[in-house]
Amino acid sequence: MDKIDTITSKTVVLPVENVDTDQIIPARFLKATSKVGLGSHLFADWRFDAAGKAKPEFVLNRPEAAGATILVAGDNFGCGSSREHAPWSLTDYGFRAVISTSIADIFRNNSLKNGLVPVVVDKASHAKLLAAPGATVTISVEDKTLTLPDGSKVAFPMDPFARYCLLQGVDELEFLLSQDKEITAFEARRSH
Repeated sequence: MDKIDTITSKTVVLPVENVDTDQIIPARFLKATSKVGLGSHLFADWRFDAAGKAKPEFVLNRPEAAGATILVAGDNFGCGSSREHAPWSLTDYGFRAVISTSIADIFRNNSLKNGLVPVVVDKASHAKLLAAPGATVTISVEDKTLTLPDGSKVAFPMDPFARYCLLQGVDELEFLLSQDKEITAFEARRSH
């Protein structure tokens, strides 16, 4: 996992509430065991018609969405079933963060473990972002703040261990492996 300290990007606004993980990545694409390539199926049923042709009206298919790494979503983003494929597809597509007024717990945890920063903000700050698609914002994992287009800062919550892992660029397993010397020493003392 790459280290994540600060993300500055224009935003893509998807003002749909209750977006569940099956809408993020439809179940028919869950057979994949690799993260690579899942971005091509992100929001597949919304992005493409039955023939597989891109729907020009969908926000990710518009030219102004190109290069954006921050998704501003409606309330209760990532609800539904637990599937790591949802954050995998978002990160493989190029997103590094999702901003909403609420993000489902399991999706939030899966995101943090896979290098996607979930940012929960108050309704007033969220409304500003919804009204300004394409605006540039900055997310600081270090400070746990979101800098809005007008320069104001909004604090957001983040689990301290997840924050540490993002800042260090390690997942939970890599963290445990980095503690091997200390674990081995502890086990040696314990067995005597």
